[in-house]
Amino acid sequence: MQAEDQIRIIEEKVNNLLAGHPSHFLVEVRIKPTNNVKVFIDADEGVILSELIDYNRKLYKQLEESTLFPNGDFSLEVSSPGLDEPLKLFRQYKKNIGRFVEVHFKDSTKKEGKLIDATQDGIIIETETGKGKKKEIKQESILFDQIKNTKIQVKF
Repeated sequence: MQAEDQIRIIEEKVNNLLAGHPSHFLVEVRIKPTNNVKVFIDADEGVILSELIDYNRKLYKQLEESTLFPNGDFSLEVSSPGLDEPLKLFRQYKKNIGRFVEVHFKDSTKKEGKLIDATQDGIIIETETGKGKKKEIKQESILFDQIKNTKIQVKF
């Protein structure tokens, strides 16, 4: 069975598990050549560890009982996407309004700013240039089709 087919089947199983929790959503499923299955789940208000553990146990049991990985030759990790993972879904952009982001464009440039809004077409970030009296705050609209990826930035 092809990895794409396995991913599709696992996505279906995860979405069935998430059906009882409308604020939870599947971000991505990855399968490494070593059959290490990584499932990223997020929630509009954040997902707690005990919920991820519960999803992991239920999904592991389903995968064990299926014929997806012969001889049980797989490992499973269920987690929320960490700060090192780029935002992939519109819901993730909405959830992170107010946070600082780094936007990487398809033309290899990048821009940092505060995520102000997200629409179906793109995002609005607020950028600061200069200091003191020369400080300038601008809002910029960026279309999703210009974005390669967007990552959350931690500011101290």
